Amino acid sequence: MFKSRRTRAMAVHERLRLYTTHDAFAIAGDQEKEMLEIDRSTDEIRLIRNTTSAPPTASIQQIFGVVGIIRLIAGRYLIVITKRQQVGQIDGHPIWKITETDVISFSRSSRHLTEIQTKNNAAYLNMVKSVLSTESFYFCTAYDLSHTLQRIRNAGSEFKDVSLFERAASHFVWNRYLLQEISSQRELSRFALPILHGFISFRECVINEKKFQFLLISRRSSLRAGVRYYRRGIDVDGHAANTVETEQIVFYNGAKASFVQVRGSIPLVWSQKPNLSYKPKPLIADDVDQTKSFQKHIEMQHSFYGRLVAIDLINQKGSEQPLGNRFSREAEKLSDDSVLKYHAFDFHHQCKNMRWDKLSILLNDLKNERERMKHFLVDPRGDSGVDEVQQEGIFRTNCLDCLDRTNVVQGLLARTCLQQQLETFGILAVGEPLESHKDFDFTFKNIWADNGDSIAMQYTGTGALKSDFTRTGKRSIAGALQDGYKSSVRYLFNNFRDGFRQDSMDLFLGNYTVDVLEGNQRRLTKRQGWHLAVLPTIFLFVLSMLIISLIIPTTEWMWQLIYILFWGVLIMITARLAAIYGYDLVDSPRLTIDGKAFAL
Repeated sequence: MFKSRRTRAMAVHERLRLYTTHDAFAIAGDQEKEMLEIDRSTDEIRLIRNTTSAPPTASIQQIFGVVGIIRLIAGRYLIVITKRQQVGQIDGHPIWKITETDVISFSRSSRHLTEIQTKNNAAYLNMVKSVLSTESFYFCTAYDLSHTLQRIRNAGSEFKDVSLFERAASHFVWNRYLLQEISSQRELSRFALPILHGFISFRECVINEKKFQFLLISRRSSLRAGVRYYRRGIDVDGHAANTVETEQIVFYNGAKASFVQVRGSIPLVWSQKPNLSYKPKPLIADDVDQTKSFQKHIEMQHSFYGRLVAIDLINQKGSEQPLGNRFSREAEKLSDDSVLKYHAFDFHHQCKNMRWDKLSILLNDLKNERERMKHFLVDPRGDSGVDEVQQEGIFRTNCLDCLDRTNVVQGLLARTCLQQQLETFGILAVGEPLESHKDFDFTFKNIWADNGDSIAMQYTGTGALKSDFTRTGKRSIAGALQDGYKSSVRYLFNNFRDGFRQDSMDLFLGNYTVDVLEGNQRRLTKRQGWHLAVLPTIFLFVLSMLIISLIIPTTEWMWQLIYILFWGVLIMITARLAAIYGYDLVDSPRLTIDGKAFAL
């Protein structure tokens, strides 16, 4: 799209050399006479122009981008990309996935730290590295991945002439906080590389001997980001948890088409904190102005995307029902169909007993909305019979987690749009079913299933549920069993690991900043109490004894029954105590509460 002077002006350096000396870091642009220099003692950052000479006595390392700088207790750390993998291209520009990073301390020694500071600094460093180790960070040095094709098409010339970092949609830039010190100096703009978090897949495809490119991009918002149970609903400013923008793109003979959808948590202020129960009860906050927060969210979404069609897939009975009822009431209060249209579909009720064919009911209900919404298409040569079409709104889909049910429905909506786009391009004849081309049908389904797995992994620690339907179009017993396994793993993660994962994201995104003067800081110390150590030990011991009583036979069956009853009663007592102390036993965040830093 931008292969002219503008592309070169906004691009960041694609290949860099990192020179490390005792006193400084120097990062040289590939084949460019400019160098970013960072003083390791004063933390000063400056640009040196018209130089090609390397600092003397420096160690040299090839890198592919600067993720940013973060301050921990020991001082600042420089984060750089050391390995990458090409996953596709867009308008001739390669798209890269980050596969390895390096976190380098400015300080040359940690001997100035106390024992507690050393321990806490190591914990913070592990948090940063745990976020960086996920396989879901992407970048492009010469194309803005944070914006949809339509937003870029509609942008003015001034927007296109600024640096890649300045023009990026800030809420989709996951290293925005880390790049503050570099991006604040405009002359360093070619070193400020925006990084996307989510999912990207690219395929070269052929249907009816006609070649086209298929690209799926999911952009995860950095606002109110987190793990499954520690980020729910919206905040008072209207930012929704687990917001992901997904764009499906087709390139064909110079023409391009895209279809954008959004997922996001139920737009109410609510929570669902883990407490060792399998499914904690959702709680709607009663101490905030729900209507005000809801309308803020809708206004932000409407200003960014246009008209919203909210598809609510949660259960209309049980613990999810109050959320659905309140969502519906808030939508009715808005009473403006040109801004928001609310549509509820009880996914689990409609599709129970593996009747997934009933999803056709939802698609039929949304048919008119799809036609009204349209999709983005631009064809400079006019071969498709149209020059340009604008997408005039989005589907905003949610279930409780915005993962499993949501991904199934988004994939089906994307499929109906793709059918129309390929017919417009003449790749498919009008009425020719997409599923008749089995190779592409297989590719399409698996890309969307991979998309669901990737987002679910970031949010819950496992791949998506119901992915067998997304991959094959059918629900199976094997798929249901696999979902049972994933649900068990999610339970363990949600209760015993997600506090650390939430802290890691809050630290990485700047929701929590480390105080360099932290002395005897015990923020990261585990909570104390007899029940925290004793209850798990007792439970494991009693469970072991119950299993032994069940599997080891005895000649006195009466005694065996007594043993079983005895250990069974102890199991129930221990489980009851665990329920009482459930909130204390789980691994909860120690740095923030719902994105706000704890007071010391």
